[in-house]
Amino acid sequence: MWNINNMKNFTSVHDAEDIPKLVEEAIRLKADPLQSRIGHNKTLGLIFFNPSLRTRLSAQKAGYNLGMNVIVMNVDKDGWKIEFEDGAVMNGDSQEHIRDAVKVISSYVDVLGVRTFPELQSREDDYSEKVLRQFMEYSEVPVISLESATLHPLQSLADLVTIEEYLIKKPKVVLSWAPHPKALPQAVPNSFLQWIKKTDAHVVLTCPKGYELADEFMNGVEVIHDQYEAFEKADFIYAKNWSGYHDYGKILPVEEDWTITKDKMDVTRQGKFMHCLPIRRNVVATDEVIDHSIVYQQAKNRECSAQAVLKNILESHG
Repeated sequence: MWNINNMKNFTSVHDAEDIPKLVEEAIRLKADPLQSRIGHNKTLGLIFFNPSLRTRLSAQKAGYNLGMNVIVMNVDKDGWKIEFEDGAVMNGDSQEHIRDAVKVISSYVDVLGVRTFPELQSREDDYSEKVLRQFMEYSEVPVISLESATLHPLQSLADLVTIEEYLIKKPKVVLSWAPHPKALPQAVPNSFLQWIKKTDAHVVLTCPKGYELADEFMNGVEVIHDQYEAFEKADFIYAKNWSGYHDYGKILPVEEDWTITKDKMDVTRQGKFMHCLPIRRNVVATDEVIDHSIVYQQAKNRECSAQAVLKNILESHG
């Protein structure tokens, strides 16, 4: 069977051997979602430790498109409280160890997806990917990240699909920090930079000073702290909020107004506005910007992207 990526798991850009072909396959599946039923008599398990709308629904739909059965569990609401520490004496309020939970869950399914968030208290703990790492260690089946403490590869693949659909050669793509009332993870911006750097795009990061990301993601990316300057002649503006990386998990004081407005979009080259959603209207961007954006197309592409990943994993594992 033809297999372009030989996937064992899907947790970062490093699990995709041929990114352009994976993007192409997602676009083909979008045009004809029912072309492959490779998932017939297979089961997809989706485990959520935190809320989800697009990731949950797109992964379920992708599984159904391939003929899979789909099991979904909100482990934070429906399951026992889980212990993550090895060697723990479980005489407190944790009833089930992650080792036991993952071994049991993975015995019921053929592919296992898991979504977690960081606690934003300890950078070392979050960037160790403790929860995702233990799922991968104890699972008997391939693991897909539905977003982890530091990365969101399914979102990033959908972002590349969205950009590819416009067929702009060497586009200028700007990742812009935007305001938000809560401290948010760095997973989406980290992951987007990790994936977009694999394309021929001219990539610019614009953020207030102090909001720079980890060097491993920023290496090779032009950084401009003036938002108007960064937006000039851009083809795509990807807005996202994130909390501090160096001053970890903090909301740092920002004097300038970083909300994305029509005036800012007007300095682009008829640039397309992108956001992973959900979006705080008139905080991250104004109504006018959002209502003339491609955020719904971007969200729709979550389905075909998840389907391309699942298809390749199923092909790789027979």
